Amino acid sequence: MARLARKVPVKAKSLEQRLWDAADALRGNQEPSEYKHVVLGLVFLKYISDRFEERRRTIEASLSDPDSDDYIPNETRRAVFLEDRDEYASHNVFWVPELARWGYLQGIAKLPDIGQQIDQAMDLIEKENPTIRGVLPRNYGREGLDKGRLGQLVDLIGSIGFTESDDHGSDDVLGRVYEYFLGQFAGKESGKDAGAFYTPRSVVKTLVEMLEPFHGRVYDPACGSGGMFVQSAEFVKAHGGERTDISVYGQEYTDTTWKLAKMNLALRGIEADLGDRSADSFTQDLHPDLRADFILANPPFNVSNWWNGKLADDPRWKYGTPPEGNANFAWVQHFIHHLSPKGTAGFVLANGSLSSKTGGEGEIRRKLVEAKLVDCVVAMPDKLFFNTGIPVSLWIVSKERHGNGHRERQDEVLFIDARKLGVMETRRLRVLDDDRDIAKIAAAYHAWRNHDGGYQDVPGFVKAASMDEIKQHDFVLTPGRYVGTQEAKADSEPIRDKIERLTSELYAEFDRGRELEDEVRERLGGLR
Repeated sequence: MARLARKVPVKAKSLEQRLWDAADALRGNQEPSEYKHVVLGLVFLKYISDRFEERRRTIEASLSDPDSDDYIPNETRRAVFLEDRDEYASHNVFWVPELARWGYLQGIAKLPDIGQQIDQAMDLIEKENPTIRGVLPRNYGREGLDKGRLGQLVDLIGSIGFTESDDHGSDDVLGRVYEYFLGQFAGKESGKDAGAFYTPRSVVKTLVEMLEPFHGRVYDPACGSGGMFVQSAEFVKAHGGERTDISVYGQEYTDTTWKLAKMNLALRGIEADLGDRSADSFTQDLHPDLRADFILANPPFNVSNWWNGKLADDPRWKYGTPPEGNANFAWVQHFIHHLSPKGTAGFVLANGSLSSKTGGEGEIRRKLVEAKLVDCVVAMPDKLFFNTGIPVSLWIVSKERHGNGHRERQDEVLFIDARKLGVMETRRLRVLDDDRDIAKIAAAYHAWRNHDGGYQDVPGFVKAASMDEIKQHDFVLTPGRYVGTQEAKADSEPIRDKIERLTSELYAEFDRGRELEDEVRERLGGLR
């Protein structure tokens, strides 16, 4: 008698995964670095078109309702009001001209000139909405972009609903799709700059949860596609505040990434000053007078070609001129320079910055510690980033540590060793769980920083080290040097019993393997 086939439950794919699979299948010969602008530009266009149409229906319903205060019986006059741009702008809705509306574009998606029509739509939208002028992607009509695949992509993105009445909720689905696509593109790109436009959510959320940017000026001088700002705004919203409680300032060196950031923030309704162009934060500081309450940043690691002769006597190098061959401590001092008197910065650095003495880096690090600026250092697990498997560290640098709303802690530094946290989502990428891993890191920092936090050292995980201890380690800030090792759990199981138990478990796995092998053979036999 044939054995009944065992059904293995298959985890249903999320909306984001289904959309990505379909979009990626339509990529053809397009490189991910090019294709991301094609896809994300269309997602942006679909979103603003949906919100425009939703607002238009709301206005029309109000004007047509005899019981409404806005009722206008004359149809011609109602049509005039429907074209009043202020009725849209007052609700943070972009004005979308008729030839740029998604319904029109999807209706001609199968025509050979769909690429030129999308380019025209982008032009029309920019002309009507100055805040995104010069930002939207073009070149949909280029020869190398397969118009059949482009039409299919328009149909695919047309299946996402971004209005308030859609099942997923507009902000939620948009944020999820956009962030998921950014991450997937970061994982697909290759080369040394792959993924540079995107900081993984695990890293961003850890920094945001530690710093808690409830209100004030938030700055990121290496902002990529704007992930730090998005997560900060979500944090404020999750804690009952408004997105307007924070003011957002940023800068980005790469022009295409700067445009991605402008789109990413615009479609989420986050007002941000990212300057009027992309620019180098070191040689063209677009916010020279800014003093931020919070700085959140993931600058590029170990940049060697950053130096410019005019930076030699820059006032930012208060703690020492950074080496010309590595920008790590140039970034650190840039952050400190832009902090308000009570400001706090949280940022990502390569682990070499914790111990390197090359080019005077050891002296700069010593001066930062002695100036009582370094608040906390977190050693993170490896494989958190798409473009590198190397582990990184998070630095928290804070001014007025003798009591900037928290307890006095200027004579110690908190070290957290989080290298064992997280799970492998894929063979190459590790993620941190919000409620387990990120919460554990943030809770340890808050317990130490806050008044009456009930902080205690945990061997192998967290240690509050004194200035004398740090000096004894020659100002090397590697957390593993301070936290020690985790206490071994007592094992009361007798060795003979343990061997017998493990042997039984191993044999059971052998039996399970044979069952699966038989099942596979049986199924393959049925295919003949």
